[in-house]
Amino acid sequence: MIKINKEDALNYHSQGQPGKIEVVPTKMVSTQMDLALAYSPGVAEPCKEIAANPEDVYKYTAKGNLVGVISNGTAVLGLGNIGPEASKPVMEGKGVLFKKFAGIDVFDIEINETDPDKFIQIVKSLEPTFGGINLEDIKAPESFKIENALREQMNIPLMHDDQHGTAIISSAALLNALELVGKKIRDIQVVINGAGAAAIACTKLYVALGVKLDNIVMFDKDGIINPHRNDLDIYRAQFVTMRKITTLAEAMKNADVFIGLSAGNVLSPDLVKLMAKDPIIFALANPDPEIPYDVAMATRKDLIMATGRSDHPNQVNNVLGFPYIFRGALDVRATEINEAMKLAAVKALAELAKEPVPDLVHKAYSDNTISFGREYLIPKPLDPRLITVVSPAVAKAAMDSGVAKHPITNWERYHHELQARIGINQKLMNRVMSQAKQNPKTVIFAEADHYKILKAAQIVLDQGIATPILLGNRVRIAELMEEYKLDLQGVRIVDPLEEDAKCEKYAHMFYEKRKRKGVSLFDARRLMRYRNYFGCMMVETGEADALISGLTRDYSKTILPALQVIGVEEGVNKVAGMYIILSKKEPFFFADTTVNLNPTAEEMVDIIGLTARYVRFFDTDPRVAVLSYSNFGSSSGVIPAKTSEATRLAKLKYPDLLIDGEMQANTALNADLLREHYPFSELAKEGANTLIFPTLESGNIAYKLLQEMGHAEAIGPVLMGMRKPVHILQLGSSVREIVNMVAISVVDAQTSNGKL
Repeated sequence: MIKINKEDALNYHSQGQPGKIEVVPTKMVSTQMDLALAYSPGVAEPCKEIAANPEDVYKYTAKGNLVGVISNGTAVLGLGNIGPEASKPVMEGKGVLFKKFAGIDVFDIEINETDPDKFIQIVKSLEPTFGGINLEDIKAPESFKIENALREQMNIPLMHDDQHGTAIISSAALLNALELVGKKIRDIQVVINGAGAAAIACTKLYVALGVKLDNIVMFDKDGIINPHRNDLDIYRAQFVTMRKITTLAEAMKNADVFIGLSAGNVLSPDLVKLMAKDPIIFALANPDPEIPYDVAMATRKDLIMATGRSDHPNQVNNVLGFPYIFRGALDVRATEINEAMKLAAVKALAELAKEPVPDLVHKAYSDNTISFGREYLIPKPLDPRLITVVSPAVAKAAMDSGVAKHPITNWERYHHELQARIGINQKLMNRVMSQAKQNPKTVIFAEADHYKILKAAQIVLDQGIATPILLGNRVRIAELMEEYKLDLQGVRIVDPLEEDAKCEKYAHMFYEKRKRKGVSLFDARRLMRYRNYFGCMMVETGEADALISGLTRDYSKTILPALQVIGVEEGVNKVAGMYIILSKKEPFFFADTTVNLNPTAEEMVDIIGLTARYVRFFDTDPRVAVLSYSNFGSSSGVIPAKTSEATRLAKLKYPDLLIDGEMQANTALNADLLREHYPFSELAKEGANTLIFPTLESGNIAYKLLQEMGHAEAIGPVLMGMRKPVHILQLGSSVREIVNMVAISVVDAQTSNGKL
């Protein structure tokens, strides 16, 4: 008989302490004990706890991360009332998006009920199951009654996404469009074509943002909404116009904004021509917008346009909103999704569009020129920053407006947890970033005439990671700033070709360093015109704290100036290069991968010592394996002999270091294999996390294979052993990789003598 105690059962079912957001791993059910804990008799313990305190349902079940996507199929896409069965693919698809973009679990429920009162009762009865409710594809005006009633009767966040999702995304686009054309929201004339659920919600949110009711003209399928109509419900009646207008043409004259939430091809070019200067058209009917994009853009060169289509710029896509709005609401256990939370999402989206776009987005859309402007009003759906920008804004608004039952207290930790929700493991780099921001240093960017370098400089400046100095041609740098809409005004730009006096000073200093190593004064003067030599001299003389280079040049050509100008730290015979490989399990550290072609056993000992020191800096205890094609003498040869000797010497020099070798890579990483076949190994308990390669070629090949075939993120190369911080980028690094290396350089510079 399996005996279990209450504590074990509760721990097994626990989803995290109240007020503490955690990413819950899948529960293991691989033994009889697991089965007893998961079900009978262990499951009785959390049942009793919840019965005594219903709020503990969030502690012991997945309710807090579960959203119900619920529809009756009365307004599915542009297909209309096709019934609950036919709506199911849409609801299932919505569940995929919730999980993909925000890590939220979903049950989709299709209800065969069109009577709004009965529908309300059914959904209300589901409240014990869900942490939140996403209503979907319910026709107006019933959707208004349903949502309003459920918001009043339920104490969990609830939103009809067809209404509010479109309203939130289009509002963010509207704010940014108005900023670009220099118009104030309180002054604009707005035409709304359509008066369904989305149109009503959009218009109400525009009013909350500052649009005047008197400046709005709304049309439905029967014409203009005015006081002479006797068929208006209470929702459309909010937007009657008192202006003497009867036709769309009259309304479009000098209108600043047209919002289409109606049907395709109802807006002609002639009507577009009637609009005011710099008109804004959001033609959101799908799949055919109110006016085709190409036709509209050909009609007015000063036009800003958005549609609901992914094949045109400025797609108003609800996926920018609902995953992150619910994420923020769930994480503070909000009792509703209120106007303050919606407005917070609007402003967060609008601001994010103005930030430099990550490389991941550029690659996803095959466009390196995406930046804030007329064709980029709102973020792209695949932008990984959405969850860490929108969700915290929504959560904070819930707290400020008094509807959060469990407020967030540690925002930095919450940021990390949100990244983990979507599979981004940044724990290691988050620590580095945080430390860098505490005391930013001056970092030289030696290749500032490349757009990636300038984008990285913008990010580190904006986030307070470092103060950049840009080396390169001033005109070319200014052109790139303009092309990529970067705001680096005030950042120091240095062109070595213009710095005659400084180059002469540096040349004499370099000549004194290298005159007995084949360098003449003529050579020194010539070399100081090269940015890597000039930049290294700036670091050497204390005019800057660190240097980043190597994006466009081979590693060997970039490291040479650093070695000649700055040199290695005291007590180090050779520098070495290390890559950090971020995996789902844990970070792994590879050395040497960039510098030493075929180190001797004695040189490998130095590499081991440097690597262990850097691994400890990254808040990790090194478990070092010295790699070979042999396991503890199983094969003979030059490499096994060298690595075996390096292991022996390293154990003598670093007696407190957990190290073993020589061994094969799979043996080093597989603790089960070690325990079964080599139980005597010091690494048999956990396996290795730090791998020392016998030659540069083996280490270099290994990390590049993992990058390309294993889809692992590699951070580096981290240049270890320099007297002052110089870090050399991998050829073709992404903007994110450059920012990571800058943060490492700053932390390197924060420590004495550049030693981590």
